[in-house]
Amino acid sequence: MKFQKSTTMALLLIASAPAPSFATPPAEGKWEPIPELTDEFKGARLDASKWHDHNPAWKGRKPGFFSRGNTTLGDGRLHLAAKAEELPDLPKGYHSFTTAAVKSKAKVLYGYFEIKCKPMNSRASSAFWFYARDPSKKKTTWWTEIDVFEICGRSNQKDRTYHMNAHVFATPEDGKKHWNKGLNWEAPFRFADEFHVYALEWDKNEIKWYVDGTVVHQLKNTHWHQPLHMNFDSETFPKWFGLPKKENLPSTFSIEYVRSWRMANPADQAPGSK
Repeated sequence: MKFQKSTTMALLLIASAPAPSFATPPAEGKWEPIPELTDEFKGARLDASKWHDHNPAWKGRKPGFFSRGNTTLGDGRLHLAAKAEELPDLPKGYHSFTTAAVKSKAKVLYGYFEIKCKPMNSRASSAFWFYARDPSKKKTTWWTEIDVFEICGRSNQKDRTYHMNAHVFATPEDGKKHWNKGLNWEAPFRFADEFHVYALEWDKNEIKWYVDGTVVHQLKNTHWHQPLHMNFDSETFPKWFGLPKKENLPSTFSIEYVRSWRMANPADQAPGSK
C-alpha cells in the first residue's frame, strides 16, 4: 500500500517509541469510563457479569471450534488459546483445532476502546472487534461490524500486517447487502513478539484506529450507528492465513487489559443512545 505523509510519520513515531503501559482517551472532549466494558483481568476467572467465555451465537470458523476450555485468566491477563486437538462430538465441519472467543454481554454505541495485548505466535488469528446482528420478525434488519484488528502472528508475509475493516451486512435503509471498507497497515515490529496498545475511537462522524497512541487509519462514519458487542477471539482462516501448523500449537493471545470510555456530553451521542 502507499502511505500518505502523515501515515509514514506515524510509523516512524511508533518505531522510535516504546510501547506505552497505559493510554487514555484523546484530549478532545470529556470522557467517562464504561465499567461493563472495562476489565483488568486480575481475578481467578472471567467476570461472568461482563463476559461470555465463548460466542453464544457462533461455534467458530471451521475447522477451528470455540472451546470454553481455551479461555483462561492467569498472571493478571486474559488468555485465549489455539490448540491442535480433537474434541468428541463436535458439529460437522469442526475438527483438528480448537480456538477461543470472549464476547461482551453489554452493547455499546460510540466510544474509545483500547487493549494492551500480545497476539499469539500462530496462524490462528488474534482479533479485537465489534458486531451485532439484530433480527426483527425472524429477519435480520441491522447487522454491522467494526474490526479493530485481525492479526496473523506467524507468517513470513503477514506477521507485521495490521488488518482493519468495517463491514455492513444489512441496514434498515439499504436492506441486506454486504460490503466493507478495509485497510492494511504494515508495522515496524512483529506483533507476536511483545505487548502493544491498540485502540478504536468511534463516534457518529468518524472511526479512528490507533497503535500505541498514534492514528494509523481513519474512516468517515456513514453506516456504523448500531450498538455493538465487543469481542476478542482466535479463528482458523484456511484460505486467508492458512491453517496453523500443529508444531506451533498451543499458542496464546494474551490481553493485559481492556479499557473503555464514552463521551460525557450527550450531544456527542446519537439520538437514543446511552
